[in-house]
Amino acid sequence: MTILVTLLATVLSVVAIIHALWGIGVWFPIRDEERLVKCVVGAADATRMPGPIPCALVSAGLIVVVFSLVADPNFLRDLILGTSAIVFLLRGILTWLPMWRRMTPQQPFAKLDQMIYGPTCSLLGIGIAIVLWG
Repeated sequence: MTILVTLLATVLSVVAIIHALWGIGVWFPIRDEERLVKCVVGAADATRMPGPIPCALVSAGLIVVVFSLVADPNFLRDLILGTSAIVFLLRGILTWLPMWRRMTPQQPFAKLDQMIYGPTCSLLGIGIAIVLWG
C-alpha cells in the first residue's frame, strides 16, 4: 500500500505543480500558449489557457488529495478520497462519451485525451479507491 500511496502522491503532486505553473503564466511543457491550449484544453473555441484562479483551484484540490492520501484514516480524509476517486473515475469515463468529443475536438488534445489523460484519470481514481478501502 505504501508504494501505491507514494506513486499516487507523486503523480498528483507533479500535476498540481504543472497547474500552478500554468496559473502564473508559465507554459509548460510547450512554451507557445496556442499550441499548449490545443494539447491540454482542447475545447472547440479555446484559444487561451485558463486563468490563475481555475489553475490555482485545481492545484490546491490536488494538494488536498495528496495530503489526504498520507493522512491517518478519519471521516474527512475518507470523504476527500472518496470524492476524488469518483471525480477521477468520472473524468476517465468522460473521455469516451460522444458529448465530450464534441466539446473537445481540438487535436492533439482529443488523441492525448484518449491515450493518456482519460486512462490516467481512471487509474488515479482506481488507485485512490484502493487506498480508501485498503
